[in-house]
Amino acid sequence: MRIAPMTLLLALFLVACADAGDPAETVEKYIQAKVEGDAIQIRALLCSEMESVLERESRTFESVSGVSIEGMDCQQEGESSVVRCQGKIIALYGTEETEFPLVSYRVVEEDGEWRWCGEAP
Repeated sequence: MRIAPMTLLLALFLVACADAGDPAETVEKYIQAKVEGDAIQIRALLCSEMESVLERESRTFESVSGVSIEGMDCQQEGESSVVRCQGKIIALYGTEETEFPLVSYRVVEEDGEWRWCGEAP
């Protein structure tokens, strides 16, 4: 049967050409995982260059209550590797509410997937 090898070859070609997804969606998932302290999800979304900060990133809001994201909207800047976000993270430190504005973030494509790679300059 010659159909099976051709089908396999076509499937491999389609996988190789598959879209890496939406960089803005990756950043939004990363921010959500950071707020939730989800180390497994953060690890999956971190670029290899940032792996050394996994623990810090996953524990950022560990001792804070009432952490939420308000008005998050992220968009890739053209075809660049920068995703600009609007909105903010709100955290309650004791009785004081602190706001952390969302900024621009760098993304890189690794292993066919977009990864969060820190704040953009």
